[in-house]
Amino acid sequence: MRFVVKIGTSTLAHATGLLNIRRVEELCKVLSDLKNSGHEVILVSSGAIGMGVGKLSLKERPEDIPTKQAAAAVGQCELMYTYDRLFQKYHHTVAQLLLTGADFRHDDRYHNFQNTMQRLLELDVLPIINENDTIATDEIKVGDNDTLSAMVAVSIKADRLILLSDIDGLYTADPHKYADATLIHEVADLSEDILALAGDKGSSLGTGGMKTKLHAAEICMKEGCEMVILNGASPMLLYDLFDGKHVGTRFIAKGAIQ
Repeated sequence: MRFVVKIGTSTLAHATGLLNIRRVEELCKVLSDLKNSGHEVILVSSGAIGMGVGKLSLKERPEDIPTKQAAAAVGQCELMYTYDRLFQKYHHTVAQLLLTGADFRHDDRYHNFQNTMQRLLELDVLPIINENDTIATDEIKVGDNDTLSAMVAVSIKADRLILLSDIDGLYTADPHKYADATLIHEVADLSEDILALAGDKGSSLGTGGMKTKLHAAEICMKEGCEMVILNGASPMLLYDLFDGKHVGTRFIAKGAIQ
C-alpha cells in the first residue's frame, strides 16, 4: 500500500513549540517498521514555524509575514535534521520537498513533482513534504497541511491518507464541551450534517482544525483515496489501523468496498 501520513504541529511539538521528542521518535520507529513491511510511506509534516518559534524563543506564534517566514526558515532546518537522524537509525533515507499551491496549479511544475516523487519511491526513499512557508504568500500558498497532504495523496495516487491530529477522530459534537459526544468510526458521505460538525481551528501553533480535515476528506474521497483521522498522541495506533481494527474515523473513498 502507498500511504501518506500527515503530522500536525500540535502532535509534533509541545505547547512551547519545542519538539515532543518521545512522540516523534515513536512515530519514526512505527513508520520505519511499516515501510520495512513493504508499504510505501510519504510524510507530510507541519511544524516548521512552530519549531522556529521555539528555537527563536519567541513568546507566541508571530502574526506578521516576515517573522513567520523567518521562523519557518529556522524551524525547517531543525525539523529535517530531526527526521534525518531518527529515520537513519532504521536505515531509511529521507528527502525534503517544499511546495506551494502554485506547484499544483502549473502543469510543468506539477508533472515535475509527480515524476520526482515516483523516482524517490522507486529508490526506496521516504519523502518528507511541507509547504514552503519561507516564500509562500496568500497568492501561492496552499494554506494548511491537511489540504496539502490531500493534494499530495491524490497527485501520487496514494491508497490512503492518514491525518495524525490531537483528537481521536470526528465526533458527533465537540468532545471537549459535551460529555455525550461519540466518535464516528466511518463516513461514507460528506453530507451537510457531517460538514456541520467541523469546529474552529485547533491549537495556537497550528493552522488547521476539523474544517480543514473534512476538506481534505472531500478531495481524497472523490478521487478514490481513503482518508483516516487518528490521534497522533499514540503513533502505535497506526499498527491497529493496518491490522484492520476500528480506530479513528475512516472516510471511505468513492467506489470502495465497505
